[in-house]
Amino acid sequence: MKLHVGCAMWTHKAWQWPGKERLRAYAERCTAVEGNTTFYATPARDTVETWARQTGPDFRFVVKLPKRVTHERRLTDAGADVRAFLDAIEPLGPRTHAVWIQLPASFGPGDVPVLERFLRRMPPSLRCAVEVRHLDFFTDRAAARELETALETVAAEWVPFDTTAFFTSPPTSDAERDAWTKKPRVPRRTRALTGTPIVRYLGRDDPDRTVDGWQAWLDVVTGWLREGRSPTVFVHTPDNADAPALARRFHDEVRARLPQLAPLPEPEPAEPLTLF
Repeated sequence: MKLHVGCAMWTHKAWQWPGKERLRAYAERCTAVEGNTTFYATPARDTVETWARQTGPDFRFVVKLPKRVTHERRLTDAGADVRAFLDAIEPLGPRTHAVWIQLPASFGPGDVPVLERFLRRMPPSLRCAVEVRHLDFFTDRAAARELETALETVAAEWVPFDTTAFFTSPPTSDAERDAWTKKPRVPRRTRALTGTPIVRYLGRDDPDRTVDGWQAWLDVVTGWLREGRSPTVFVHTPDNADAPALARRFHDEVRARLPQLAPLPEPEPAEPLTLF
């Protein structure tokens, strides 16, 4: 029984952690991270090697396919780009929990056959996790079932991005106003297709409101763990200043319901300052 938790990034100006290796410091606090940076460009292989050196083998990366594959080529004629990406992330080894395929909002039910063909070409040793944003997948039962069937055929997961708590009331900060115009507005989805479901949850900059908004996920995640699944939950807020502490709190609240769940590791204490 294992629950991984993490954030959308491993470095943030608000996280004043000691040392130069920010990922190592992050990995002492959280057990997973979203690889959002790979969306913008395939990283150099030696860069990925440094990521592996700073994390243990049980740490999880959910690495996003580059937008050149998902948004520009829309999963078509992208073989060379995919091979370059998979070669770049190979040093992560078992740390690669899933290849995350985030699709544009224009990628709708009519595109499911394209997605299915793409997934069938992916290496079977790699988990794939798909995030869709077209509203029909959430409101049209036939469209949802067609997508689920395509994913289940290749043991891929459907990644929900739950923004329902965020959109319950108007924004109150600059970060919230920015997120208000950019984040998808789709209904909450809580059905897992595999033994390793992944959840992305967006709260508010007020930690109390973030905690209030994730109460439904406590029931869902606890249920998954009792079924023998191993979920990964990423906690977002618009400014992400408190995200690591909130991710740890989410894990603690699930563990309060399931005491047999192992606790998160405690960060290494900072070395005391000396005069010499």
